[in-house]
Amino acid sequence: MKVLVTGAGGFIGAAAVEALLARGDSVVAFDTQYPAGTPSRTRISVVRGDITDMAAVAHTLLTHRPDAVIHAAAIVGVLSSIASPITLMRVNIEGALNVFEAMRLAGVKRCVHISSEEAYGHFRSDPVDENHPLDAVYPYGISKATVEQLGRTYRDVHGLEVLNVRTCSVYGAGLPRDRIPKNVVEAALAGRALHIASGADMAIDHTYIDDTIGGTLAILDHGTHRFDAYNIASGRTVTLGEIVGIVRELVPGADLSIGPGWGRHGDQIDMVRKGALDVTRAATELGWRPQYDIRAGLAAYITAMKQRNTRSA
Repeated sequence: MKVLVTGAGGFIGAAAVEALLARGDSVVAFDTQYPAGTPSRTRISVVRGDITDMAAVAHTLLTHRPDAVIHAAAIVGVLSSIASPITLMRVNIEGALNVFEAMRLAGVKRCVHISSEEAYGHFRSDPVDENHPLDAVYPYGISKATVEQLGRTYRDVHGLEVLNVRTCSVYGAGLPRDRIPKNVVEAALAGRALHIASGADMAIDHTYIDDTIGGTLAILDHGTHRFDAYNIASGRTVTLGEIVGIVRELVPGADLSIGPGWGRHGDQIDMVRKGALDVTRAATELGWRPQYDIRAGLAAYITAMKQRNTRSA
């Protein structure tokens, strides 16, 4: 299979590229940047382009003619969406429209879109399944819910199949955003004290990157889909306080703490009310189940970071 991955230089996009190559697929890696010093390999074509440039996106689809697309290109995060909502909407919504239009022109039918639990807004139950209303609160979640709905329009009008991965708080080596668990893992491994003022009581479904990619590829590979959205997460909540405690256990001597209270984005904006994502649909329809609980995921994350630090030393 040949797969175009947009946002191939990003956290989830890069992990998707590596997983596709590892199993023998060919990849067209599309992004404004791709990691410098990446070894030359067969079965990968790197295209440096901007997702908001329709000509570049269309040229890539028409030239390479992939079998499917994993659309991971986006500006990610609530704070980013508040700081620059116009840019975020252009990249996330206009960029997705460019992908869908280019797919239509090139005759490519299947797109797996990396969506987010932020599309749900405040969770009205715990856990939430895919029938929960899409009632996003902040621009980031609104953009993801909008792209999902635009995908349904392209399905109904043009016969595209846009499948949505609703994942949640993805973490692992390479995570660029300064939030838990990245900040506590990096501080622990560096032997640096980190004391966070509040947020210990915030319970979120944290998803290890390998599970996100495993679920994404399960959606990509599945023959006939009865649904166009799947929760891909751990299926359980863990508080930020519990995460800090587990990292302290996994890295003996780590000087970490977090104060009580609800989580805030950058200590500026309250997080929406969350909980666990029900992953029953993915298990039933795809045979996919998460492989990492929070302890196993953090242990894998710490091991991967130690390996990276050793290579860069």
